[in-house]
Amino acid sequence: MTNALTRTGWPDGRRFALTFFDDTDWATRENTAPVYDLLDSLGLRATKSVWMFRGAGEPTNAGATCEDRDYLEWVLTLKRKGFQIGLHNVAPSTSPRELTRSGLNRFRELFGDERLVHCNHVGCDENIYWGAARLAGWRRAVYNTLTRGRNEHNSRGHHEGDELFWGDLCRERVSYVRNFVFDDLNTLAMCPRMPYHDPSKPYVNYWFASANGSSLRRFLNNFTYEKIDRLVAGGGLCVAYVHFAAGFAAGGKVDAEFRRRLEYIAAQGGWYPTVSTALDYLRAGATTVERSISAVDLRRLETRWLARKLVGGTS
Repeated sequence: MTNALTRTGWPDGRRFALTFFDDTDWATRENTAPVYDLLDSLGLRATKSVWMFRGAGEPTNAGATCEDRDYLEWVLTLKRKGFQIGLHNVAPSTSPRELTRSGLNRFRELFGDERLVHCNHVGCDENIYWGAARLAGWRRAVYNTLTRGRNEHNSRGHHEGDELFWGDLCRERVSYVRNFVFDDLNTLAMCPRMPYHDPSKPYVNYWFASANGSSLRRFLNNFTYEKIDRLVAGGGLCVAYVHFAAGFAAGGKVDAEFRRRLEYIAAQGGWYPTVSTALDYLRAGATTVERSISAVDLRRLETRWLARKLVGGTS
């Protein structure tokens, strides 16, 4: 692997690394706070994404936003505890450029000028390089066949001149954008160049991949004790992509088996940073040119993701 891991290992001699990116779909303080209480008690950290505004359109998978005072106070508490706050578009519905700009400004007011981590939200047409635009060449054609073309035109954030364009703002404000998701826990093995810059997508500084824990069922299916042991033995990095609001703490009580899996992970002597801390470490100050992915490596990555999508294992 060509990245910082081959040169230095993980900080403080840790055996492996694991972090979480929590997609804010359906999230409220009530259905998500118990999970964060557990993470905090175990010394695990995550990047929790938020929406800044409720938005004006019909929301997709709506939850609380930073316009809800009690929710915002809780999110600010998470930040003070060392969790990172990320972005999942500025609203749960399509946002024109000026609303996106306002949302980015509000994010900075509330959470500071940190290394922003972003994940595109389903149903938002201002998504950047999303849907079919994630892929190139024959891979895009295969993807459109698999999705019956439903996602061919739902990503307009990188189209200069479009009312939804915010590519220049993304390049200015956002360090890392989530892309491909795999069922394998060792995200770095799936995407060895992570975080990588794709010169054909100039409005994103760096992309990162993740491991699929998108629902409680998916998490328990993928994050088995055997797979965790392999991650640890391989000294890998797992960026777990989760929706902590999707059944992880139904009725305000953390699922018992999920709790056991986290306790097992926390006992393995790993490094448990936020997403941007892990990616900054891998990048080790390299420039976008130095982290640019080659056409060959990009083709391999896209093909690897498509192969898993064919069997319904990725998102």
